[in-house]
Amino acid sequence: MAGTGDRARGAALRLLRAVLEEHRLIAELAAAGGPLDMLEPAEAARARRLALATLRHLGRADAVLKPHLRKPPPPAIRAILRLATVEMLEAGAAAHGAVDAAVGLARANGRTRAYAGLVNAVLRKVAATPPETWAALPPQRLPGWLRGRLDSAWGRAAVTGIEAAHAAGAPLDLTPKDGEAAALAARLGGAVLPTGSVRLTGRAQVSALAGYAEGAWWVQDAAAALPAKLLAPRPGARVVDLCAAPGGKTMQLAASGAAVTAVDLSEARMARVEENLARTQLAADLVVADALSWAPDRPADAVLLDAPCSATGTVRRHPDLPFAKDAASIRPLFALQAALIDRAVGMLAPGGRLVYCTCSLLPEEGEAQVAAALDRHPDLLPMPAEAPWIEPAWQTAHGALRLRPDFWPERGGMDGFYIACLGKSG
Repeated sequence: MAGTGDRARGAALRLLRAVLEEHRLIAELAAAGGPLDMLEPAEAARARRLALATLRHLGRADAVLKPHLRKPPPPAIRAILRLATVEMLEAGAAAHGAVDAAVGLARANGRTRAYAGLVNAVLRKVAATPPETWAALPPQRLPGWLRGRLDSAWGRAAVTGIEAAHAAGAPLDLTPKDGEAAALAARLGGAVLPTGSVRLTGRAQVSALAGYAEGAWWVQDAAAALPAKLLAPRPGARVVDLCAAPGGKTMQLAASGAAVTAVDLSEARMARVEENLARTQLAADLVVADALSWAPDRPADAVLLDAPCSATGTVRRHPDLPFAKDAASIRPLFALQAALIDRAVGMLAPGGRLVYCTCSLLPEEGEAQVAAALDRHPDLLPMPAEAPWIEPAWQTAHGALRLRPDFWPERGGMDGFYIACLGKSG
């Protein structure tokens, strides 16, 4: 019977190939019926971690492998070589174990069995790669369709910094329910970020951390926590949280004392919101509905719209995204975002406020959307974001915030986000 490590590697290989060859997302593959189905939780976590690491360092692995290959191997063998290369040179796995496991993966399939000797020979040479050689290799480049857009928007230096941030991955950020970041950081050995999030470094099992079961905090990237902070509803204010799942912003708004109605199209994702609210003992009205057709029973004091987007600001957490998406797949989102903004404006009472945000690095999903919305709605006015923790480099037109993964490099970066605060006149 295969060992747990071999089962995890086999599942990681299937994840990797599905992303690269079928252009599927790992979150989708990790659902029921996917490659992780028959694994124990620890095995599944290891498989997922190895597949993500390989995607994060794919270009570096190819650079190491290239001198040892006379011609490109079949996709299945190439995936095995990439996986083992990253496991040895990035994850620090013992060479003999990683090489033997890779050979075993090749032998396990009749179509790849003949390449087992090649896998063994190549990986033994790869294992001799000096650590400094691996460390000096440039980070994984973004695909051309995305890299070109970001280069035009933010410049080559920013793109280089973004790619370095992607290679570094993302630390674990927590939002304290009571807002007492210093106390939570002291309890968990984390650091307090200027924005009030608590950042942990190193690997951690989230559910085993102190305060998880009691609902004292929830996982939320520091950048993702800012839209609700900027909305800052007063206690009792009627707030609609559109496209609410998985619920981090819903919990922030509920913790502030607002009367929150959370709306999301996905029943499965809304079930997660319900679970998170139960764990944190926070209350919100949950509505499974299409925000394009749903309306509140009376106008809202505030609306938070975290619109569906390309998620290009989250590649450091989801390195599969650039391989699973392309320019054509994200273009329909632009019209959806505009329609959702129009619906959100219609839900607002006179004098109400809208915070529009996307976890995207593309101006088409941020700056351009807000500029067009202001043209469409004469009663909509920009409200410059104001908070003591806002850094000048974050500020953009209409008083909005443009956050990028290359910001805060000394602290471990942040997800890419666009956040705009808008007011309805009257």
